Amino acid sequence: MTTSRAHPSTGTCPPPLLSRARELTEPVLRTLIDGLPGRLRRVAGYHMGWWDTEGRPAGHSGKCLRPALVLACAQASSDLDAAAAPPVLAAAAAVELVHDYSLLHDDVLDGDRTRRHRPTAWSVFGINQAILTGDTLMALAMQQVAIGKAALVLSRAVQELCEGQSADLAFETRDDVTVAECLAMAEQKTGALTGAACELGALTAGADETVAAAYGRFGRDFGMTMQLTDDLLGIWGDPSVTGKPAGADLISRKKTLPVMAALESGTPVAERLAGIYHDARELDADGLAQVKRLIEAAGGRDWVRAEIARRTRAALAALAEVGPTAAGSADLLLLIDMAGNRDH
Repeated sequence: MTTSRAHPSTGTCPPPLLSRARELTEPVLRTLIDGLPGRLRRVAGYHMGWWDTEGRPAGHSGKCLRPALVLACAQASSDLDAAAAPPVLAAAAAVELVHDYSLLHDDVLDGDRTRRHRPTAWSVFGINQAILTGDTLMALAMQQVAIGKAALVLSRAVQELCEGQSADLAFETRDDVTVAECLAMAEQKTGALTGAACELGALTAGADETVAAAYGRFGRDFGMTMQLTDDLLGIWGDPSVTGKPAGADLISRKKTLPVMAALESGTPVAERLAGIYHDARELDADGLAQVKRLIEAAGGRDWVRAEIARRTRAALAALAEVGPTAAGSADLLLLIDMAGNRDH
């Protein structure tokens, strides 16, 4: 399990910030989802954690992290209480809808059967329903930012997200993937949407495009710290905390950044790791433990930790360019601290 530094008095994340994002954004999301036809509504609400397969209330909602980024950047770029403004809330709902669209499709593409400690939507309702529901969430998202610069920001992020997912799938059949390619793919799959969330927060609060772009850069590097930490948790995380099976990325031979950094280390250990990782035979418990040891011995874990530190510095540098308000700055600093220091 990767080491996680709890934030003082708040555990591994800042609950008041994320709770406020949920309180402000969820009513908007529920109104949109409740307007869907019955089957799509049922699948969407289940996937978002609001109810079980029978439509009964359930408590499996996501963190609302991307809406929190929208609200925090809106607050950081405005002296007003911009986070509660309707355009800001619409943008917050939009990025959460895009995020959930991507998760629905990713679970199908990756064959994942567990998310948020329970069965994935496709494994309950079928692949076709999951895909159609994801498409519907995407349409709802674009309706929230239908005109102007905001629509362009979100649509570009979605395009990058899809390009990143395409690259990720292509990597599955290649043994010559590089760390640089994996970094670029991760930035497309994760950094693009977190960057868009931050840029949209500033734009909808009235910031000019130059300032909003700086918040976007902050968000991209923030997203990379999230993804890099996810990659560590995918190998060393506790399944009871992460909600994902132990070592699933290794068993499926995913080319995550700790693995690729270890394989590119040029060490004798890397050669041993390559021999196992490029072998199609299924890993048993002993094999999985050996692969974890080899990744760490080849420096994969340390490389990712160093990259998290580098991305954190880059995010903070982008934030320093724009001189955020005190309240907004405090929230963003909490989020960036959480991103690289968490256990789920």
